[in-house]
Amino acid sequence: MLAPYACKPDQSRGRLFLEEESAFRSCFQRDRDRIIHSSAFRRLMHKTQVFVVHEGDSFRTRLTHSIEVAQVARTIAGALGLNPELTEAVALAHDLGHTPFGHTGEDALAALMAPFGGFDHNAQAIRIVTRLERHYAEFDGLNLTWEALEGIAKHNGPVSGPLPHALAEYDDRHNLELSTHASAEAQVAALADDIAYNNHDLHDGLRAGLFTEDEIAILPIIGDCFAEVDRAWPGLDPKRRRHEALRRVFGVMVSDVIDQSRTTLDETAPDSAAAVRALGRPVIRFSDALWSDLKEIRAFLFARMYRAPSVMSVRAEVTKVVEALFPLYLGMPALLPEKWRADVAAAPDKAALARIVADYIAGMTDRFAMQEHARLVS
Repeated sequence: MLAPYACKPDQSRGRLFLEEESAFRSCFQRDRDRIIHSSAFRRLMHKTQVFVVHEGDSFRTRLTHSIEVAQVARTIAGALGLNPELTEAVALAHDLGHTPFGHTGEDALAALMAPFGGFDHNAQAIRIVTRLERHYAEFDGLNLTWEALEGIAKHNGPVSGPLPHALAEYDDRHNLELSTHASAEAQVAALADDIAYNNHDLHDGLRAGLFTEDEIAILPIIGDCFAEVDRAWPGLDPKRRRHEALRRVFGVMVSDVIDQSRTTLDETAPDSAAAVRALGRPVIRFSDALWSDLKEIRAFLFARMYRAPSVMSVRAEVTKVVEALFPLYLGMPALLPEKWRADVAAAPDKAALARIVADYIAGMTDRFAMQEHARLVS
């Protein structure tokens, strides 16, 4: 029972390359399944979320983060009458374009690519699902529906100004209407991302010893959740206490999005997915009060986790890995694997070659990037 403003499979704008529909799965189910079976999705298992993979087996990776985002997104979509398969597809694909070493690797690669059109992980995700995944006989990429591609490209909102190269390149072939907001399903995926990382970064930061329960208990939302657990289970084992408190933080965020989004949808009353895009503002959102609380939590995490000396030290090391590999491959493209050499041979200029090198490095896992650095540089 989908809401009027949900994306309906039978109303999809279709795929760039025409395909026969499945007898058993909707077009959005097929999108989700193709993403799960893609090589880029598997590689997320060995890509950094905050902590580089070799720092510990218990911290989140891009893969576990993406799965958590998809779980939250399905929950919210179900509560709001949205299409769960499209929501899940966008959630699972939202980080496909991330480099090794997370945002640190992206920052390094963006700086190196600045003379050649830049680098952006959202745009790179589009490049992956429309070009770089090469498994199907009839087309490059995954040939996802227009709605899935739109969601990947602009789940964080309209894309304006100079477009990232990879996004502009595809949009010229298949107009994604980048100046509008995306579907409500894609908006849900974006906020599910916020919910997931706010929650699991607190958990991983505690596990890493970067701060303590007492230090985060003074933050909004979190202190109330710890107090609720202590009232219900005095003297609870510390690990169970932490888990019980943080899952309540999780629940507060999810409930707030559902309640606030219901209010916004009731007020705006969109009667179709197209009406959601035409509103000019998002319909899926946190309340102003909770958003203010989350900004305080994020400021704490930025200071105590993302900019912690131990984290910054590793960031400096892995930045050097990317900064060494890029000019090496650019100057000696014969070092690239054989399957990449046909693209190299067809590259019309240095900018096109740089884009191929960026594609290759961006697809690396943390471990492989470090191995290649050790083999070719160290």
